[in-house]
Amino acid sequence: MKLFDVYSLYPIEPVKGCGSYVYDAAGTEYLDLYGGHAVISVGHAHPDYVRAVSEQVSRLGFYSNSVENSLQGQLAGRLGRLSGYDDYSLFLCNSGAEANENALKLASFQTGRAKVLAFSKAFHGRTSGAVAATDNPAISAPFNRTPNVEFVPLNDIEAVRAKLSTGEFAAVIIEGIQGVAGIHMPSDEFLRQLREAATETGTQLILDEIQSGYGRTGRFFAHQYAGIRPDLITMAKGMGNGFPIGGVLIAPHFQARKGMLGTTFGGNHLACAAAIAVLDIIEKENLVENAEKVGAYLLDELRTIPNIGEVRGRGLMIGIDVGEGAGAEVRRRLLFEQHTFTGGAGASTVRLLPALSLPVAAAAKFIERFKKVLQ
Repeated sequence: MKLFDVYSLYPIEPVKGCGSYVYDAAGTEYLDLYGGHAVISVGHAHPDYVRAVSEQVSRLGFYSNSVENSLQGQLAGRLGRLSGYDDYSLFLCNSGAEANENALKLASFQTGRAKVLAFSKAFHGRTSGAVAATDNPAISAPFNRTPNVEFVPLNDIEAVRAKLSTGEFAAVIIEGIQGVAGIHMPSDEFLRQLREAATETGTQLILDEIQSGYGRTGRFFAHQYAGIRPDLITMAKGMGNGFPIGGVLIAPHFQARKGMLGTTFGGNHLACAAAIAVLDIIEKENLVENAEKVGAYLLDELRTIPNIGEVRGRGLMIGIDVGEGAGAEVRRRLLFEQHTFTGGAGASTVRLLPALSLPVAAAAKFIERFKKVLQ
């Protein structure tokens, strides 16, 4: 049997990591400015994280959600305190797509409506409902396409109001920052107006913070720059620093009933231990503040480099426009000539999603290597 060939792979295999670096079997060191697609939040092989996961798996790795699991309550308590959402409830699942599926379902249960409003170039996942709200026909099969999802341009509040005024929409779903689209940000004012429009029409506002959350932008969630409170917030990626876990923060006006949501693996003992360790490290090492500081340094330095286009982002979620069609070649040269992992987003954007613990010295090393590639 062979693997189903759906990934474009670089001929490099990292076999170990430490902080913001990974190493192949030959011992070659690579600077990691991508974090496994925004997943590595506290750094590779952080000793406190390794200890917490190892100790938990030695006791109990898994039991189902048919019994009590005090780790889930501990995780909810820490997450509520650090995020500023103490009064919300937490539903735990396994991934970002699953978090969005459950948020969309909750919004539909709450309102009795079927339609969802999403935004041009949005990416919300690859499962059925999440991909239906994703503006990319290349990954949406005919089975996934539905008239119940409509799209409007990002930052166009009049288009949003025109749709929501019909009273047909259960939810409007928006990324804190559009990642796959190339690091495009809803303006703070647009988010405030979106919150108002959703409230006025009884539409539930879902903030997809799967890539932009967990401290990445210098706030716990990117939408907190706008000072709004969504009805539902979805999370995953950096939540487990590599262990699969996702979640939905649910506003107090939602009423739970037994059986309305469910999952086999979501919130299992090992996942919760990993997620609690991540939050403990984020708090102890001031990683949200570090993301803001090091991100500001990178943005400032990148914007002084001539012959590149727009540099977009907040904190350690950065998109660099290197010219139409040049993104893949710049990334390839960074990887093979400068031993630096970066990500892509379309044909022209290099995407940076490093660990929140990225030191300024490592960020400076990236700037040096990036300049060499451009030369």
